[in-house]
Amino acid sequence: METEIHVPVGSPAIQKLSIFVDENNVIPGAMKLIEELRPGWDLRRVRTKLFTDGITNKLVGCYLEDEPGDTVLVRVYGNKTELFVDRDNELKSFQVLHANGCAPHLYCTFQNGLCYEFMEGEALGPQLVRDPVLFRLIAREMARIHAIHAHNGCVPKPNLWIKLRKYFALVVSEFTEEEANSRIRQEVPSLEALEQEMVWMKDHLSKLGSPIVLCHNDLLCKNIIYNEKEGSVRFIDYEYASYSYQAFDIGNHFNEFAGVSEVDYTLYPSREFQLQWLHTYLTAYKQLTKKGEDVSKYEIDTLYVQVNKFALASHFFWGFWALIQAKYSTIEFDFLGYAVLRFNQYFKMKPQLMQLDIPE
Repeated sequence: METEIHVPVGSPAIQKLSIFVDENNVIPGAMKLIEELRPGWDLRRVRTKLFTDGITNKLVGCYLEDEPGDTVLVRVYGNKTELFVDRDNELKSFQVLHANGCAPHLYCTFQNGLCYEFMEGEALGPQLVRDPVLFRLIAREMARIHAIHAHNGCVPKPNLWIKLRKYFALVVSEFTEEEANSRIRQEVPSLEALEQEMVWMKDHLSKLGSPIVLCHNDLLCKNIIYNEKEGSVRFIDYEYASYSYQAFDIGNHFNEFAGVSEVDYTLYPSREFQLQWLHTYLTAYKQLTKKGEDVSKYEIDTLYVQVNKFALASHFFWGFWALIQAKYSTIEFDFLGYAVLRFNQYFKMKPQLMQLDIPE
């Protein structure tokens, strides 16, 4: 299919272990996995670190007490996340990005998760993503991923509208006849209004001419790892990677400047900042795709309009996602409140962004 990511021929097979890890008590299951993956390790010397930033899955790092450099990350899929995450696609994305030097080594999958190599570095926060050195590294790394060819010769098609439809269908089917839904009825726009906006978005945004590229689609601050020693950044977590619009990936990243646990949309990047970011990105993207090196004002201004309009679709994507998570996730987070924030920001920004036009 034109929306699928295709793994390079000759890529090594992924080891599959028939181990189940209890998401409410991950350490025993993680140790069973370590027994298989690191048979030479003395389990009495294995230390664990639980990472608490994620709001989709549970993540634990396992390492020998005197060798923290070789840390195996064990990620346990969140409850019912298979409803909205294509796990087969995630594995393909992992393989493709690793083959192109953009992702860590994937050690194995198990019944309800996967294990992979720890990437040395610091997960960024909302202040660091606007640092002049770091934002240029991020822009170039995104260009590197966007330049990867992971299709089988077909002209790739965007997965965005398929995903939005799927998420909307889940919201419709999962939130019926429950008293707990009173808050949704009070604070979230009606299903009819949301569907109407989806139709409008597809019609309007798909005509903006944004190229279809391999996208990360979830570039929040904590998914960016900065290795100061190497002077590099890498992106982690490829659950939502797919072929999509170039402008969606960038617009989604700009939305994430607002943070997740304490959302503040005044942190959304200014026009001046965006133009610098987009210039760095386009310079790298054109070099990588062999489309020249000079970047014109017209190209930057065009991408600026596309990015800010596609940022609207990002609000809808994560708004639907949060509604589904509100029903199923066992992670302590106000998913419903987050959905309300995303939909509110969409309706706040839409009138302003509709005044932007692609330059003649």
